Amino acid sequence: MTLVERLASLAESGGRGVLFTVVAGDGVGTKLLVVEDGETAGDGPAELVEHADEIQRGGRNRLLELEGRTAFAEVYGPPPRLFVYGAVDTAEALCRGAKLLGWTSIVADARAAFATTERIPSADELIVAWPDEALAQVAPDHQTAVVVLTHDDKFDHPALRGALETDAFYIGALGSRRNQARRRERLLQGGVDEASLERISGPCGLDVGADTQSETALAILAEIIAVRAGRSGGTLREAKQRIHVEQS
Repeated sequence: MTLVERLASLAESGGRGVLFTVVAGDGVGTKLLVVEDGETAGDGPAELVEHADEIQRGGRNRLLELEGRTAFAEVYGPPPRLFVYGAVDTAEALCRGAKLLGWTSIVADARAAFATTERIPSADELIVAWPDEALAQVAPDHQTAVVVLTHDDKFDHPALRGALETDAFYIGALGSRRNQARRRERLLQGGVDEASLERISGPCGLDVGADTQSETALAILAEIIAVRAGRSGGTLREAKQRIHVEQS
């Protein structure tokens, strides 16, 4: 199977991989495809394999400066996913925003009357299930952001506890600071260690003065994008980094 054929099969199966092309230095012109399960194809330098996981998790194309060579890394795979637990109005606003980003959105709720296409028409998938079952079905990975919107302990706690057991790159929870503190204590009492709780962004979203559901969704999505890009989410005029992250 040629490299082009392997890339085509990867796209067809929904798999992920990183294609390295040496653009300067030793081995210029050679290519190496590293699939997420460790499979490789191509004639590029083997040392590139050790960089594949970090680049895959970053989700963005970038130049890689190595000793004696420069390689361009292209990320292949399905779009990131947004998994929302709680089919409330803000969930629909989040799904609308995710669609604009080209992401896949999934909304779950144990209440069948809430998780309907009439209420959440922008979701790519709706799941009627309790948090544990929904998380098992979605299986959040390093390209999945999880947002919990239910404001109900019987949903919030298992949803957050279960999300912390996954590789989700972002876990957010809506609610006031008082509710966040109370939720944190309940999770600690339930056996979640304090270090793990630092993964939860709550109240979730950037401080943009959001008032409406659409503004709240925008603030949450902005924070998700910032976390994925490794940025703080502050104003660009005060940023010390490049405006755009390194990409193609």
